[in-house]
Order: sequence, then structure tokens, then C-alpha cells
Amino acid sequence: MNDTIIISIIMTVIGASTPILLAALGELIVEKSGVLNLGIEGMMLIGAVVGFAVTLTTGFHLLGIVVAMLASTLSAMLFAYLTLTLTANQVATGLALTIFGIGISSLMGEPYVGKTIEIFSSWFPASLAEHPQLRVIFGYSPLVYLSLILTISVSYFLKKTRAGLILRAVGESDLSAHSIGYSVIGVRYAAVAFGGAMAGLAGCYFSLVLTPLWSEELTAGRGWIALALVVFAAWKPSRLLFGAYLFGAIMTLELHAKAAGFSFIAPELLAAMPYLATIVVLALISLRKSSGLAAPACLAKPFKPST
Repeated sequence: MNDTIIISIIMTVIGASTPILLAALGELIVEKSGVLNLGIEGMMLIGAVVGFAVTLTTGFHLLGIVVAMLASTLSAMLFAYLTLTLTANQVATGLALTIFGIGISSLMGEPYVGKTIEIFSSWFPASLAEHPQLRVIFGYSPLVYLSLILTISVSYFLKKTRAGLILRAVGESDLSAHSIGYSVIGVRYAAVAFGGAMAGLAGCYFSLVLTPLWSEELTAGRGWIALALVVFAAWKPSRLLFGAYLFGAIMTLELHAKAAGFSFIAPELLAAMPYLATIVVLALISLRKSSGLAAPACLAKPFKPST
């Protein structure tokens, strides 16, 4: 295996991992606040179709990304209102958000089926971005570098900042946080909004970078993998980065196995590998009783401030 093939595999892994990492970072913050949002897939699809439509109409990728994040944040706020203000069941509402996202994205995207746009590619000079070896460092979309910056930022936020401490306190003991004067509902609204924005960013990565076109259910279930990844990472950003690249490698293995023509493995099994790996990981984690894998104590539990 020569250097060119190795570099191509590395770049493919990083490209496939980035949207999962972005969506999972948002969900990690949401769950750290004590909220479980199963609507990641729906929010990603909303971000994907809105980002594509705006970019196709205006020709500006950055505008498409910003509007995609706003659209997904708006859908997340609908979830937040139902679950935090009206105390609706978080699991049922999250599933409804996914169904809503699939439906609304199919409806909105119908006029754009079959149309393409220019890829949101590297901002580095072509001498670096297209260099046979250096492209492994400089040949990515700006969103790839942003995902790494966000991973570091989220880790720092949770460990080193007062706001991060408050967020974790709300997720671990909402009554205690409320009793000392913190707005549990306000913190959770902010966390859900961040999760929605990150899901929108992850969604538009599909339609602007990976496959610069629109088709129904473009994200192909990656939102569910991001959800499982948060559990796999034990709610730790550093592990989240490793897990995202691990799942990206599994998906890349499927693509390269198909390209190599491995006839002894059914194509359907190859396509199912990332999702089978998700199930296996969750099953293994559920068998472990380590305290390091404990979820936030108030996860998915409704909170109503006492009057």
C-alpha cells in the first residue's frame, strides 16, 4: 500500500467522521444539562436542506451554514418548549422531532433534487491543499478544522469555566442548582439551542462538503450514531473525538471493501457495519458498571421549579 492510498484513506476517515463529531458535541452539552434529545437526525436533515438551498440560491457557503444552524436551532427550541416548559416526555418528543425533520426536509428539498453546488473545500492555497503529501494536513474543508477547535473548546468549557460547572451541576442535581439560585430551565434552553446549532452544522456538512447535492434522508442515520457516540464516549469530549474517528474508520472500511470487490462479504452487510458497531458498543457499555460511565443523574428527568 503506497503513500497516496494511505493519505486518501486518512482523508476519507476524517471526512466521514466530522459530521458525527459535530452532532455528538452538541448532544453531549445537551445531555450534560440533563436533557435527552433524540431528534438529532431530524435537526441534521433540516440543516442539510436549508444549508443547501441557501447556498444554491446565494452562492455563499458561509451564509448557507449560518442559516442552516439557525433553522436547526429553531427546531431545537420547539423541542425545548415542549419538554422544558410543557414538561412533555423527552424521548417521545425527540422521536417526533426526528420524524418532523425527515418530513419537512423532504418537502423543502423537493425542488432541489438533482441539483449540485460547488464543494465547500479547503481555504488553503492549492499548492498546499492539493499537494500529494501535505493535503493530509491542509486539504480539508474549514468545517473539519472547526470541529477540532470545538472539541477542545467544549472540553475546556466543561472543565475550566464557571458556566461549564453550572451546566454540569444542573445535569447532576437540578434541585440543588435551583436552590442556590441558578435557572435550571434557562441553562437547559441554552444547552438545547447549542445542540440544535451543532446538529445543523453537521447536517450542512453533508450537503455542502461530503455530497454537494440534495437527496432525501441525506444523513443516512448518522444522527443515531452521534447519539450512541455520546454514550460510547462516557460524556467526555476527548473520548468523543476518538469515538467519532473510530466510527469514521468503520464506515471507510465499508467503502474500500466495496471498491476492492470483496465478494465474500454481502454488500448489505458492509453497509450495515457502522450501525452494527453502534449496537455492539452500546451493548458492551450497558454491561459495564464503572462509575466513569455514569450518565448525568438528571438525564431525561423533567424539572418544574417550585413556586
